[in-house]
Amino acid sequence: MYAVVGWMERYQVPLYLGALALGAGIGLLFPAVAHPAELAINPMLGLLLYATFLGVPFAKIGQAFRDWRFLITVVAVNFVAVPIVVLLLSRIVAHDQALLIGVLFVLLTPCVDYVIAFTGIAGGAKDRLLAAAPLLMLAQVLFLPLYLWAFVGAEFATGVSLGPLIEAFLLLIVLPLAAAGVTQLTAAHARWGAGIRSVALGAMVPLMMLTLAVVVASQIADVGASIGSLLLAIPVYVLFAALMVPVGMIAGRAARLDGPSRRAIVFSGATRNSLVVLPLVLALPAAFDLAPLVVVTQTLVELTAMVIFVRLIPHLVREEAAVAA
Repeated sequence: MYAVVGWMERYQVPLYLGALALGAGIGLLFPAVAHPAELAINPMLGLLLYATFLGVPFAKIGQAFRDWRFLITVVAVNFVAVPIVVLLLSRIVAHDQALLIGVLFVLLTPCVDYVIAFTGIAGGAKDRLLAAAPLLMLAQVLFLPLYLWAFVGAEFATGVSLGPLIEAFLLLIVLPLAAAGVTQLTAAHARWGAGIRSVALGAMVPLMMLTLAVVVASQIADVGASIGSLLLAIPVYVLFAALMVPVGMIAGRAARLDGPSRRAIVFSGATRNSLVVLPLVLALPAAFDLAPLVVVTQTLVELTAMVIFVRLIPHLVREEAAVAA
C-alpha cells in the first residue's frame, strides 16, 4: 500500500491531468451524467478538504504565527498584491457581470489544498504553507465579501442571498476542519484514530483525481456550449499565473526568505481556490449561470500552468538560505 501511495504522490500531476481528461470525456460522451455529477461535487469536496485539513498540524499552529516573516509575506501576497493584479486584469471582462463575478470569486481566493502538493513537488516549503492554510482560509472568508463589494459594488453584495453561501461554507470548510481536528486529537490517543488519519492522508491523490473528474464531468458540456463567452476569461487566467510568479519571487526576496519558502510564496500567490469556491458560485442566482463555468475554466488553465511551474519554479528560485535581516 505504501508503495502505491508513494507512486501516486510522485506522479500526481500527470494523474490529475488524466483525471481531467477522463472527466471531460465522460461529460462530453454522456451529457446525462452532468446533473448527478454536480450533486456529487459537495460530498467529494467535503472528503477532499477533510483529508487536506488532516495534514494541517493543528497542534503546531502556534509555530506558524512564530514564523512571522513567512506568514506576513504569504498574507501580503494573497490579500494585497493579488487584489491589485486582479483589479487590473478583471477590466478585460468587466463588461460582462457573470464573467466578472466568476473571475473575482476564483482569483481572489488562495488555494489551500493541491497547492501544498505542487509546492512539495517543486521543492518548496510545503510544511510552512500547510501550517498557514487555516489562516489563509479564514482570511479569504473575511476579505472576499469586502473585495466583491469594492470591485463590483453594493448592488451585487446586497442582491445575493447569503444563506446558500453560509451553508456551503459551514458544510465545506467548518465541518471538514472540525472533523479533521477531532481525528487528529483522537489519533494521538487511539490506534483507530491514527488508522483513519493514515488512510485519509494516503487517499489524498485519488480523492483529488475523483473530485477533478466529477467537477469537469458536471460542467464540461456547458463549457463547450459557452466557449465563445468563456474564451475572454482564458487570457485573464494566463496573465494572472504569469504575473504572480515575479510578484511572489520579489515578495519572497524582499522578506529575505530562503529558497524553499520563496517557492511556497510563488505557488500560493499563483494557485487559486477554484474547487472550494465552485459550490459558492453554484449557489448564486440564475443571472450568474455562467459564473461556475468561469471557475471551472480557471481550474483547467491553472492545472496546465502547474505542469509548467513545478519544473520552472525550481530553476527560477534556487535553493538559497534565508538572507540575514
